[in-house]
Amino acid sequence: MPFTQSDALARVQPSATLAVTQKARELRDKGVDVISLGAGEPDFDTPDHIKQAAIEAIRAGKTKYTPVDGIPELKDAIAHKFKRENQLDYSAEQISVAPGGKPIIYNALVATLNPGDEVVFPAPYWVSYPEMVRLCGGEPRPIPASIGTGFKITAEQLEKAITPRTKWLIFNSPSNPTGAGYTRDEIQALTAVLMRHPHVMIMTDDMYEHIVYGDFTFSTVAQVNPDLYGRTLTTNGVSKAFSMTGWRIGYAGGPKALIASMRKVMSQTTSNACSISQWAAVAALNGPLDFLGERNAAFLRRRDKMLEDIAACQGLSAPTPEGAFYIFADCAAWIGRATAKGAKLENDVDVCNALLEEEAVAAVPGAAFGGSPGFRISYATDDVALIEAGKRLRRMADGLS
Repeated sequence: MPFTQSDALARVQPSATLAVTQKARELRDKGVDVISLGAGEPDFDTPDHIKQAAIEAIRAGKTKYTPVDGIPELKDAIAHKFKRENQLDYSAEQISVAPGGKPIIYNALVATLNPGDEVVFPAPYWVSYPEMVRLCGGEPRPIPASIGTGFKITAEQLEKAITPRTKWLIFNSPSNPTGAGYTRDEIQALTAVLMRHPHVMIMTDDMYEHIVYGDFTFSTVAQVNPDLYGRTLTTNGVSKAFSMTGWRIGYAGGPKALIASMRKVMSQTTSNACSISQWAAVAALNGPLDFLGERNAAFLRRRDKMLEDIAACQGLSAPTPEGAFYIFADCAAWIGRATAKGAKLENDVDVCNALLEEEAVAAVPGAAFGGSPGFRISYATDDVALIEAGKRLRRMADGLS
């Protein structure tokens, strides 16, 4: 019997970031000296005290099924984290733990969206937002932000984007792919709009909360405007700050009814997150954060070096990110030109293909993030590789005709 793809899956595009990472891996396997700036993954190792907690959990036999959406000890650690760092009070019944940040977001969407429901979010956006919305039968409605505003939307833009069919606003700060971080005042202006539209729920993606630079201070929506607490799902995870991408733990705090619906989804799909990873996450959330200072200093050094290299490339520009470990470079001035080896650059996909094929530098095209023409650079890699990547990027720019 021939395979036929479902209508739901036909609406969805594969992850561009994973595709770039795979292509870079394949070239590297062939002996090409590829520098991958595509993956959103810290190059630092998981802290030792977290790994030790996992080892102890294994030795203690904590390897069985757990409650569907998280062990009590982890929910307690999450509740304390929300209270300590975000001034938000959540009970165990208001907390969900899933095998990664993606499942947390997907579970919330599949539990709430009906065909025709709209989900708004700033663009450039994380590649999975629109695809998960489509997979759940909803309609993604990106709100375009420009380089002139540092890739941040305004209150006026949000007001215009909301319709009677808007179910969710997904709000990611600091942002993947731009690193844009919204100040408390900027969030306050957006929440003033949301107060006028009580049918809109808010989902914050706070995954990069602890990776911020300079004087920037992280804030989350329900913290800034407590009146929105009852319709906000505050999502986070241990992947980025704790370098635990492979451990697959995401979590959220929100209304009891929504959390119960998300639990129902999990009960018939993934069931619980890995038991060992949950115990490791307990150690992460209850443990010290002193290692972040050194790591963020390294990220800051790398960010500034890449910004310097981009500024040295004729036709490229990028705002200074407030957080995360990404730079989103505008390459509009490169479109319509040709590389030194004759490749014509008709769009940002062509730009990234040429970078990979001619200079062995892997970056992700802005088309994947709703931000053409541009490309995302992840500087979560070692300094030596970044210095060489900067040289190759400048060489590409110098060779354009």
